[in-house]
Amino acid sequence: MPHFHRTTLPRTKENRLSAAELNARIRELWADGELPEERRREYEALVVQWAAATSRTPAGHAA
Repeated sequence: MPHFHRTTLPRTKENRLSAAELNARIRELWADGELPEERRREYEALVVQWAAATSRTPAGHAA
């Protein structure tokens, strides 16, 4: 499966990714069952963003 590198954009309230979108990107990184070492920093940043996004998701609206 080919790996696509996504460009990281500066985040503002208007263009923040949802927890579901971040989760999809995290899963994409693990698609082959391993996290490529060169993608570890991207993974770590996505996990931090995902955690922040889940804390702002209204109850009953899990992403």
